[in-house]
Amino acid sequence: MEKKELIVRENILGSNKKVAQEIRAKLAGRGVLCVNLMSAPGAGKTSLLEKMAEKLAPAHAMAVIEGDVETERDAERIRAKGIPAWQIVTGGECHLEARMIGKLFGGLPEKLDFLFIENIGNLICPASFDLGEHLRCVLVSSPEGDDKVKKYPEAFLTSDCLLITKSDLIPYLIFDPERVKKEALELNPKLRIFILSSFKDQGLDDFVAFLVERRKELATGHA
Repeated sequence: MEKKELIVRENILGSNKKVAQEIRAKLAGRGVLCVNLMSAPGAGKTSLLEKMAEKLAPAHAMAVIEGDVETERDAERIRAKGIPAWQIVTGGECHLEARMIGKLFGGLPEKLDFLFIENIGNLICPASFDLGEHLRCVLVSSPEGDDKVKKYPEAFLTSDCLLITKSDLIPYLIFDPERVKKEALELNPKLRIFILSSFKDQGLDDFVAFLVERRKELATGHA
């Protein structure tokens, strides 16, 4: 039974990988940088995207795909910023898959520079599924505590960026950002790390500059 379950899982992941590769290639061909945001619930993914909408406009066009088990609340928040947003409601699934993203591909705006995917709040399941992104960012917020890296290593091993969010609260909490950075870099020395506060607008300009540069590299074929 265990062998059969393993084979089924490999087939699912294999199929997902193929679809993800197709999505990534199509977006790259259009010069669209796709960013997959992963975190535990409440880490500040939607708040970060609201700030991205302000920071990237009007020079850059962005769109957002939201993933949640229920409701369209996050997509509604993004639309209120004047940004195209699509909500994927999984009805119980703990992660998004590439095929879900692929179904929305035809509806993306013709003029588009950045596509953000806000994954379902979960540091376990989403780490196993490639969605066709060019960058994967894992968020850790200060109220969560500074012990998440070793508890959920795959999320950090498979990511390109670590975003430490809600940094304005760090002085009031038992949270050591240096511990988070140290343990994350021990797992994945290639991680780019940004310390951010969407509420106080701290560190966001550096993150935006990083994304703009990565998109430029993608568009010129140097990514």
